[in-house]
Amino acid sequence: MRPARALIDLQALRHNYQLAREISNGARALAVLKADAYGHGAVRCAQALEAEADGFAVACIEEALELRAAGITAPILLLEGFFESSELALIVEHDFWCVVHSLWQLEAIEQTALAKSIVVWLKLDSGMHRVGLHPKDYQAAYQRLLASGKVLRVVLMSHFARADELHSDASTQQVAVFQAAREGLNAEISLRNSPALLGWPQVPSDWVRPGIMLYGATPFEEPQSQAARLQPVMTLESKVICVRELPAGEPIGYGGGFVTDRPMRIGVVAMGYADGYPRVAPTGTPVLVAGQRSRLLGRVSMDMLCIDLTDVAAAGLGSPVELWGKNVLASDVAMQAGTIAYQIFCNLRRVPLVYTGA
Repeated sequence: MRPARALIDLQALRHNYQLAREISNGARALAVLKADAYGHGAVRCAQALEAEADGFAVACIEEALELRAAGITAPILLLEGFFESSELALIVEHDFWCVVHSLWQLEAIEQTALAKSIVVWLKLDSGMHRVGLHPKDYQAAYQRLLASGKVLRVVLMSHFARADELHSDASTQQVAVFQAAREGLNAEISLRNSPALLGWPQVPSDWVRPGIMLYGATPFEEPQSQAARLQPVMTLESKVICVRELPAGEPIGYGGGFVTDRPMRIGVVAMGYADGYPRVAPTGTPVLVAGQRSRLLGRVSMDMLCIDLTDVAAAGLGSPVELWGKNVLASDVAMQAGTIAYQIFCNLRRVPLVYTGA
């Protein structure tokens, strides 16, 4: 059996959720499980957290229905709301909470007969300019939702564009826009996502929305004290399946982008971009082999990649290789590849997920 696999440490997941609650200033926390829990398996992650989570958040109704089918009864928020008014019947049937970020969604609620009232999270565009109501429409939208008689409760929310930039004043500006737009409205609020939870404790929030931090990856490009307390949840691992002894001057892999500069031992690992390992990761990207830190060599192939065994005397055929995890941080691999941990987690495929700490 091919040795490539992803170990998912559910105890580390619970630790990270508990950290989110600890630093939330008493807020309740929705564990964000969109995109199959960032590649970690939404159902198993939800099951691991259900006993203590205040609820969950997903992108769309398909993801929410998967959780309900698995027996998850906790509140589930649809972060993108609904895409067609016909979904409102399912929202009512399965007791989903729903983001409203556009006037057409508000109008759909007003015009659709609902069997019972729903919980709405009303989203303001406070400066990210992706989705969310314009500040001039926010107060009226809130009043229309209450006047419709179809909404049990409204939570006021927005989303930061640059909370991962600890020295930027953009988040402070967005808070000011939000506070002005919601002045006089008697409702709970939700502003803090993972970077805001970790790095912006002064931002008010009755509800927080930890996402990437649940999976043990920092959202920051610089060291940060709270992020340092996170525990990586996923360990992507495989084994050395072939060892090559090469003299100086030999090219490695497609394109010959790396050429040996001395006699070298090369390990071939059963892992490639078809598994989700980034194809653009360059020579020098860290790996752990036989418990010792080493590096990637040459271009990543679809099913295999090459690593340097020259100075790892204990490594050989069958040696375990950590591509990212508790020793090689996913954020470090992502930085080498010019991307972010969010993407490399979400790109994971083909490798089986193996759960521990249940």
